[in-house]
Amino acid sequence: IEYIQSYYYNKVEYARFSSSLGKFVGFTQFGLKQADYWNSDTSQLAQLNADKERYCLHNIGIWFSNI
Repeated sequence: IEYIQSYYYNKVEYARFSSSLGKFVGFTQFGLKQADYWNSDTSQLAQLNADKERYCLHNIGIWFSNI
């Protein structure tokens, strides 16, 4: 299971958080700067990694029980 949070501007993805990497990745010049800034905040990274367990792992049991 992977938790992904993407950021878009004018329909172009400029940054993404990936729980498998545990950090932000930038795709544009602006996105690279934002990813570096966001990756320097360890509390935000911990929050997003906890969101995987809080949201994804909780709901995957519900998803598979309905199949």
